[in-house]
Amino acid sequence: MPILLDRHLQEQIPQEPGELPVAFYRDELSALPGWAGPVHWHPFLELAAARQGVLDCQVGQAHITLEPGDSILINQNRLHSFRQLSGSAPDPLPILVFSGAAIAPEDSAAYQRYVQPVLGCSSLPFVVFRRGDARWTGLGRRLRAACRAMAEQPPYYELEVQRSLSALWQILLEHWDGLPRAEASPVQLNAQIRLQKMLAYLYSHYDQDITLADIAGAAHISRSEAGRCFRAYLGCSPVEALIRYRLQAARRLLGQTTLTLQQISDACGFHSANYFSRQFRKRYGHSPREGRDLG
Repeated sequence: MPILLDRHLQEQIPQEPGELPVAFYRDELSALPGWAGPVHWHPFLELAAARQGVLDCQVGQAHITLEPGDSILINQNRLHSFRQLSGSAPDPLPILVFSGAAIAPEDSAAYQRYVQPVLGCSSLPFVVFRRGDARWTGLGRRLRAACRAMAEQPPYYELEVQRSLSALWQILLEHWDGLPRAEASPVQLNAQIRLQKMLAYLYSHYDQDITLADIAGAAHISRSEAGRCFRAYLGCSPVEALIRYRLQAARRLLGQTTLTLQQISDACGFHSANYFSRQFRKRYGHSPREGRDLG
């Protein structure tokens, strides 16, 4: 089952009836160590654009390089992350996360005809829109208009967002037959489901004493198979992923609270402040105290 992560790793969209089911994010990379975001997923579509840096976008096990001006649409429930490869400053990386209901009501014929085929296409985990590709003329302008409306929220901004997303969606559908497909094998799909189950467990229990056996047990697989899943998608072991997540949680607490190092250590599942400090320095290049002073 896919999960929605908390705000530190999560993109949420308004769920209240009548609200525009769209969320906008910007400058997320600047707050992340190494300008790299964690692998996560959600039951929404995601549109992201490289503005000034070269980015690596991971979707499943695929890695896509985005040059400035390139954009990508990531389908729902796909494991994905962003990492900046080059540039003197963090890319602003404007991101729109939205439900298909932003294009048409879910109970409408338009939704079934124009939205559901994209959402239900297992061979279309993502679509890349390269700058300079004549097929996508006008798409970048529509995306910028939607992002600007979400950021500034002038009067009637919801109409501008819906209008821009609908126009962008039409451009996508006009080239539907020519879009490259990437059908995942049953083995790959099974591995992703297993990883999602293990990550869900890790994200929910990181502050507790959990072991490799506990993480593997969340997907009902062996410890060795759990290791293969994590290395295939995250490039690290389950225990390393757990430590990274704990450190991310600790980094937030350092910046947002006045808790002592021991209290933060306990809250993030380390229990030993010395061990926490060593791991923090190893990961970020400075001590937790220095991190707090740096903000």
